[in-house]
Amino acid sequence: LLSIIAIIGLFANPQLSFFPAAAKINTQIELADFPIVIPTLKYGFALDSFQVSEGTIHNNQFLSQLLEKYHVDYARVDQLARAAKDIFPVTKLRAGKEFTVLSKDSSQAADYFIYEPDVFSYVVYQLKPPFEVKKVDRKIETEIKTASGVVESSLWNTMVANDLSFELASKMENALAWSIDFYHIQKGDKFKVIYEDQSIDGKTVGVGKVLAAYYKNYDNEYYAYYFESKKHHGYFDEEGRPMQKAFLKAPVKYARISSRFNRHRFHPILKRVRAHLGTDYAAPRGTKIFAVADGVVIKSSYTRGNGKFIKIRHDKSIQTQYLHMSRFAKGIHSGVHVKQGQVIGYVGSTGLATGPHVCFRFWKDGRQVNHLKLNLPPPDPMPAEDLPAFYQIRDSFKLQLEGISYKNFEEKIAAVKDDNTILTMPQKTGP
Repeated sequence: LLSIIAIIGLFANPQLSFFPAAAKINTQIELADFPIVIPTLKYGFALDSFQVSEGTIHNNQFLSQLLEKYHVDYARVDQLARAAKDIFPVTKLRAGKEFTVLSKDSSQAADYFIYEPDVFSYVVYQLKPPFEVKKVDRKIETEIKTASGVVESSLWNTMVANDLSFELASKMENALAWSIDFYHIQKGDKFKVIYEDQSIDGKTVGVGKVLAAYYKNYDNEYYAYYFESKKHHGYFDEEGRPMQKAFLKAPVKYARISSRFNRHRFHPILKRVRAHLGTDYAAPRGTKIFAVADGVVIKSSYTRGNGKFIKIRHDKSIQTQYLHMSRFAKGIHSGVHVKQGQVIGYVGSTGLATGPHVCFRFWKDGRQVNHLKLNLPPPDPMPAEDLPAFYQIRDSFKLQLEGISYKNFEEKIAAVKDDNTILTMPQKTGP
């Protein structure tokens, strides 16, 4: 009995043991002792768990040929094509575009084929049953930015010199196109613009809306403010009048006037005096030609003198004509209704022409007139109920415009100061 009690007492006392004391083990582990691996996430996958192959689609390459090296047979490609038909058909895959293939095991059929049609989206094709296909739109981040400059030679060249995009130049011009003749801008003109910069994963991919723009041409100052309400949207001047006029200033962008309206011009081909009842805009062959206003095409034809040309009736009194086209735009023919800014053809040199240009002619009440000297009626003003909201937006943007400095202008002034040259600052006019 005593021996049994002794054994029970031995196990009841945790400090008693038949074995020597074990070394104390440190069970506290520092998290910093282990590397933290952040997975590479792209296309909704952790790429670290796949073997990743990237490439470019070649000319005349079929999808079955492309995927053959990734052990995807024709039967799978056929099933994939059927699954993709209503989402993003494989017939839309284009040569020159990049693709990515994800494989769990490079000795087996790949798992996913990913195609990027543009920077704004990508398409994921599952290469194994159930062959799901999904098109994903990337999230676009929008940030309000500002830009400015002083024109050196052209608006586009100045934009490039200031690390700005052609898209921004085009959209700023569109906002002001009805007020400024961009074929007569001069060195020293100034501009400021507030716009939406669009980016994906921190990389700029485009320009959203131009929110406000200012341009000083000669002694004239122009403003354009973007405003939208339930009934309308667009660009307006400081008084709330629509910037968009009934007629564009010219039928082409970024061209130069090579010959003006002149009733006594010496014809360069016929070598005799012959009235030139239009305005010639020289531009590279293939440049888009736009309808200057809404209307109906009443003629699309060819003559020995005019070459390929289109004539548009805009209302009871006004018609316009576009000569020497290389070709008409798709779907443009007699009887077709066109909208202002719609592409109707492309610059060429058909007919009697010394080089690629469009001869633009303007009829008013049956007579050909110089459109550059016409005073056309203004558009209808903004509804009175929208003016208070517009004025609030206008004042806010105008204050921001005034705070923008001219980047390349100030850099030149700094350079002059560095050369210890006496500098006379020009008197500031406008923002």
